[in-house]
Amino acid sequence: MFDKLFDSVNKDSGLMEQLRPDLSRDSLGVGPDFPGVTPNPVMSSDARARNAELRAGTLALGVLVDWREVNSNPRLVLMLDVETADGLSFRGIADEAFTITELTRLAPGQTMPVRYRPAVMDHYVALARDADPAEVQLLADRIASRKRA
Repeated sequence: MFDKLFDSVNKDSGLMEQLRPDLSRDSLGVGPDFPGVTPNPVMSSDARARNAELRAGTLALGVLVDWREVNSNPRLVLMLDVETADGLSFRGIADEAFTITELTRLAPGQTMPVRYRPAVMDHYVALARDADPAEVQLLADRIASRKRA
């Protein structure tokens, strides 16, 4: 029952904009092809499946552009400029839960490891909190060397 309720809200972008104008595509500064924000990823089966795929996705680096608080858990929607190991750049959106301590450390321009789905490329990303620091450093070096060349 809840899946159908939240899936219908997710499909009706006008309703989401009415409920949370600060999470509208215009407010986030993105175009119409950018994904909408799921009302609750815990309740939506599509969002749970997407998040599971993202957790196993390909590593990339994201630079934090902005964020919006969705609820007081705190659950945030992060907007990141993502760069992949292959040189692809795109604007990504991550829907993440944070502790108060993590929230106080967020700053625009902060670089974070993220995971994305290369086969889908729908702008959704997830923070790669489990990423090996050595692997992240190798990725950062590869991206930096490409920019120097």
